[in-house]
Amino acid sequence: MVHSSKLRTAAEAVSAVRDGDTVMVGGFGLVGAPLTLIDALAASTAKDLTVISNNVGEPGRGLGVLLRQRRIRRAIGSFFTSNPEVAEAAGRGELEVELLPQGTLAEAIRAGGAGIAGFYTPTGAGTELARGRETRRIGDREYVFQPALTADVALIRAHVADEYGNLVYYKTARNFNPIMATAARHVIAEVDEVVPAGQLDPERIVTPHLYVDVLVIATHKLEGVPRGV
Repeated sequence: MVHSSKLRTAAEAVSAVRDGDTVMVGGFGLVGAPLTLIDALAASTAKDLTVISNNVGEPGRGLGVLLRQRRIRRAIGSFFTSNPEVAEAAGRGELEVELLPQGTLAEAIRAGGAGIAGFYTPTGAGTELARGRETRRIGDREYVFQPALTADVALIRAHVADEYGNLVYYKTARNFNPIMATAARHVIAEVDEVVPAGQLDPERIVTPHLYVDVLVIATHKLEGVPRGV
């Protein structure tokens, strides 16, 4: 294994997550989710978390483990139906849920990483999703204001890193991970492999090392990755 000053165990890495933190977690369903880091977070003591993620895992899988532990206070995302326990927890008053259209979620994270305070979008205007939000008529359309999203910590999943922390992703496992790497104060990247500096094709690097604080070797491998990719 290549030595990297950024390399830590999963337990060491998630010790950066404190009670009450806002945590971005990559993945679409369980695809591209940092499952090794989520397992380590489930074994930690951090609680009262706000989680920004496309979904809250599946029942008893991924972020679904933290939900069952009642460690998530608030969930901001788009596709909560992948885990029916989200609606059940919200119905019992154990979980606050903020539902955002998926494109709005992605753009809010991107805006947070770019230092933009927020943006107006026509998506959701005139629906329940606009209730309580600032709206503005621009031209002949109604727009809803969406504040940018940022986090204390981002847990992301990439395929390969070099020793500095430059990241390469694998196909659709890329999803929300690159934009989350730009929008958090502290970024922890779970990867399958760390290679020497200079070995990665610069054209394939999506997340530059300046965004990445910590690297963790995955124990949950990405599915379908051919040898040598």
